[in-house]
Amino acid sequence: MTDTPPILEAIDIDHDYGAVSVLQDVSATLHRGTVTALIGPNGSGKTTLIRSLAGLHEPTAGEIAYHGPDTARRIGYLPQHPAFRPGFTTLETLQFYASLVGADETAAMTHLDRVGLADAADRPVEALSGGMTRLLGIAQATIGDPPVVVLDEPGSGLDPGMSMHVFDVAADLADDGIAVLLSSHDLELVERAADRVLVLSNGRIVRQGVIADLQDEFDVDSLWSVYETAIGGDLDTVRVQGERA
Repeated sequence: MTDTPPILEAIDIDHDYGAVSVLQDVSATLHRGTVTALIGPNGSGKTTLIRSLAGLHEPTAGEIAYHGPDTARRIGYLPQHPAFRPGFTTLETLQFYASLVGADETAAMTHLDRVGLADAADRPVEALSGGMTRLLGIAQATIGDPPVVVLDEPGSGLDPGMSMHVFDVAADLADDGIAVLLSSHDLELVERAADRVLVLSNGRIVRQGVIADLQDEFDVDSLWSVYETAIGGDLDTVRVQGERA
């Protein structure tokens, strides 16, 4: 719940690639038992922020602060394009990752069942569909039971039914007490599955909070209207991207 202390936060972070500033003075919080969605136009810095919170990027300035338990694996991460070594089954793949983080390999089947892949335990990873590969990636991200799970565009490129299932799995993780951060361009699915949103525009967080509270603040009845108002001048960029999709 958002009235609990944050388990992970970005505190006034900047991130530069040489002379290019990608994030400026970004502060954001993640809470256990909550799905937080990061939304914003392409090029606004979403992947950089995702990777910073996952511990894969060191910010140029500011701090990423973790306040959770001292577990063997604090943060699980799903990249936008997960890939697994061929020649292994889905179960063998999770058992391998469990061995890397010192987790109980016998729990691998539990993680497959959690994402709906128990029936595919003996299927080679190279025979998985795109959606099933994404689900295996989520299962891999939860190996070792990290209290924070970060998912970069988990529904990207999937059919509507599989995208909805992936978002439902993310919501189930939050129901288990995990702090979930995901990025997405699908505002309808975000509104369905997320509790909170971070709106990123031109490398800055322009709004964050509980979706219902933001709708009340702007006196609107949809997340799209919140997004449209919050990003202001970036909206034409979003529309052009939509026309090219």
